[in-house]
Amino acid sequence: MTIHPSGLVTEAFEAQRDRLRALAYRMLGSHADAEDVVQEAWMRLVRQDEATIGNLAGWLTTVVGRISLDLLRSRQAHPETGYGHEFTDLVVTPTGEPTPDEQVALADSVGFALLVVLDSLSPGERLAFVLHDMFAVSFQEIGHILGKSADATKMIASRARRKVQATGRPAGSGREHQEVVQAFSAAARSGDFEALLRVLDPNVKLTVDTPTGMVVTLGATEVAAGARMFSGEVARQRPVLVNGVPGHMSWRSDGMPLSVIAFTVAEGRITGIHIVVDPAKLASIQLPAPA
Repeated sequence: MTIHPSGLVTEAFEAQRDRLRALAYRMLGSHADAEDVVQEAWMRLVRQDEATIGNLAGWLTTVVGRISLDLLRSRQAHPETGYGHEFTDLVVTPTGEPTPDEQVALADSVGFALLVVLDSLSPGERLAFVLHDMFAVSFQEIGHILGKSADATKMIASRARRKVQATGRPAGSGREHQEVVQAFSAAARSGDFEALLRVLDPNVKLTVDTPTGMVVTLGATEVAAGARMFSGEVARQRPVLVNGVPGHMSWRSDGMPLSVIAFTVAEGRITGIHIVVDPAKLASIQLPAPA
């Protein structure tokens, strides 16, 4: 029998919605997945006898954590179906010193850089780090989700924290990262396959954001083989920062945006490439084409 939550429970859930969405997004790096997780949590609440819920906020945190953990583990088992990071709100700025308005925009986008770091963690490490360090959930509650003791969970969170601190911000405003991106672009334009392989991580992930969805390519050989897309009919382009990571933007001869490409660089090699060619997303960018 379906048990319909009372008005007070519904109101309490809506009060928690933004927090739950933020938690799921930091776990999954996808706004769409985060919305789905929160909706699934609501459906589970609808089926739950509210008399058995002592702490609604804690119950919802546990449910969202478990659903997110299952999704992360599924992605790990089937990486070819992963989404890559969404650029739902593109923040594109020229390289160099940003203007005050651009500094504010970049401050709003730093979460992307952290999501890239979190991708280096195992699903359990990511859950422990996000819940404890970002949302102050106790190790006992997190352990309940992971099926581990509070002490074991504390060790997992500590290991995750060390990895995050060691990795630092992976965004590439530094000269070395820019040089890696420039080397890739030059190799793509010249069709130098060997040079492309030298700058690509063996497990590089290419994600193309199209009007009909995400297209994912894995592996340096496959990405290098399709590098013609980086050297096609581009009338004008310029280096930019895309949500804080290095890349470049291209325009057609009529000044209309053609594409935005963002690169994730680690240890001197490109580990991720995200291309946005969806006109609807490109239309939100106010950056003018170079003269």
